[in-house]
Amino acid sequence: MLIRLAEDRDAEAIRTIYNPFVLTSTVTFDLEPRSLEQQRVWLRDRSGAHAVLVAEIDGETAGFASLSPYRMRAAYSTSVEDSVYVADHFQGRGVGSNLLGAILDVAADHGFHSVLAKIVDGHAASIALHEAHGFELVGIEREIGRKFNKWLDVALMQKLLD
Repeated sequence: MLIRLAEDRDAEAIRTIYNPFVLTSTVTFDLEPRSLEQQRVWLRDRSGAHAVLVAEIDGETAGFASLSPYRMRAAYSTSVEDSVYVADHFQGRGVGSNLLGAILDVAADHGFHSVLAKIVDGHAASIALHEAHGFELVGIEREIGRKFNKWLDVALMQKLLD
């Protein structure tokens, strides 16, 4: 497995992984699939310290991880939110764990102090993945989102970096 910084040429592969989650699950609160241009803009907005990594297996993009600003106000600038998505046919092969470990290294290397994960409550695999990397549950946001005509809670998990 190769993990590397994402480039503009990865936008379509990232979109191909991400959009099925938009259409069929509550793991993302996006309601509309991303166009290729929207995915390129998203990717360009995450450069430098707010990086995107891709994992490749046998030349195919297996998943991606990203760091995004946690909040826009200046006092939050040392905190980031992580996201990890793995293509269906690569799940269960350690892709998510390798990506999360690598994106945490990027966060530490860029001097971030706090990494937060917002996980739709009940998504046991993502919660377990984050726990395995030292995240702790710090709260539940009740009925914070609505998708597929259902109110959704979000588990807030946090890892403090050195």
